[in-house]
Amino acid sequence: MAKPKSAFVCTECGAQALRWQGQCPQCQAWNTMVETLLEPAAPASGSRFAALAGVSGRLQSLAELAPREEPRQPTGLDEFDRVLGGGLVAGGVVLIGGDPGIGKSTLLLQALSNLAALSASADGGSRADGAVVYVSGEESGEQVALRAQRLQLPPSTLQMLAEINLERILHSLREVRPRVAVIDSIQTVYSEALQSAPGSVAQVRECAAQLTRFAKQSGTSLILVGHVTKDGTLAGPRVLEHIVDTVLYFEGDTHSSFRLIRAFKNRFGAVNELGVFAMTERGLRGVSNPSALFLSQHSQQVAGSCVLVTQEGTRPLLVEIQALVDSAQSPNPRRLSVGLEPTRLAMLLAVMHRHAGIVCFDQDVFVNAVGGVKIAEPAADLAILFAIQSSLRDRPLRRGLAVFGEVGLAGEIRPAPRGQDRLKEAAKLGFDTAIVPRANAPRQAIEGLRVIAVERVEEALEQLRTLED
Repeated sequence: MAKPKSAFVCTECGAQALRWQGQCPQCQAWNTMVETLLEPAAPASGSRFAALAGVSGRLQSLAELAPREEPRQPTGLDEFDRVLGGGLVAGGVVLIGGDPGIGKSTLLLQALSNLAALSASADGGSRADGAVVYVSGEESGEQVALRAQRLQLPPSTLQMLAEINLERILHSLREVRPRVAVIDSIQTVYSEALQSAPGSVAQVRECAAQLTRFAKQSGTSLILVGHVTKDGTLAGPRVLEHIVDTVLYFEGDTHSSFRLIRAFKNRFGAVNELGVFAMTERGLRGVSNPSALFLSQHSQQVAGSCVLVTQEGTRPLLVEIQALVDSAQSPNPRRLSVGLEPTRLAMLLAVMHRHAGIVCFDQDVFVNAVGGVKIAEPAADLAILFAIQSSLRDRPLRRGLAVFGEVGLAGEIRPAPRGQDRLKEAAKLGFDTAIVPRANAPRQAIEGLRVIAVERVEEALEQLRTLED
């Protein structure tokens, strides 16, 4: 019997090499080459690579194609629908990843129960009364039913399938033709056409491609659950994220009751949209005012705290930025940031020294975004500077102050997108003063909010001292 041939495949990009290498020659990632058995060639009569459309190989003019606007399917969870862009799209494929125990299965079970209840009360048409299918590869049907009972979900027509074989799953889905289907998880599914074990690069790539092809041909809204690595990224080849239409990440500390779901890719909606949930005894509940989660309730004003008006997708959020400046106990002062861009902290300290004369080279500087939220936009620069200045002088900022703005290396304050929405959100939550870039100054006064427009770092810090006095 011939010895099966093997190759080394990169778990990040799927590139192959005949020998093991410490660094992938394609994506330059380190320690990602894993030995994998080479799969036999597919039979000539196989239809694994059939075209999505009924007619292929014919050129068509864009004007001849008539797009169809189909209504979205709300899941009954407002925060989940917000991240999706309004709901599920017929034929769309969603990939959701997150740490173990973060609540992915709980969220999807709640959403499917709501969809099944809506489908049972409405006319399902030709889709087998609008069936909703939950395919579990990690739990038995009894375990899923026990979770539904624990969450006190109402009885529904949700169809349950405990299976990991791809061919059987596709056969069941083609018979039922469901409106919505969930695969939990894609790493547990395997195809008989391949010899490698479930969860391998070849299996994940093949199973995801076949399930996506089924969703596009049948119009079923498909949700794939993916495992994440220790680095927090989706496990499997990077091509998995390119196949699907939407990529969602479930974030949050397992020791906290709050969960954040964020869209990193969405062909049918805005990216970087944020949904906030609270974990309760009856499952996940949407938070209508997430700004309250990220603002600490101090009995009195404290030094080193500044309120930032950030923007997550289409939603403005108020987040408290805290800074602690202390004398360094070692020759190399530490610069640490949690929830913010770590590489920008040293740059901002250099800008403060060069343009405002504030020296922190002999101080340890720690910066944190309250509530576990991660802020990647540069509009947080001005709030970080104000928090550092407040902690360094040990003087709290004025109560009711909110700021935003990007700081450049030349000391200029650059505008942030959607400045009007940020200011209106701050005024709605009771803030009466805002320091913003001059380009973001509103043309019409906002009731109850005093807006101070600045152009330079030194001007902003001078306005801050004036408010303190």
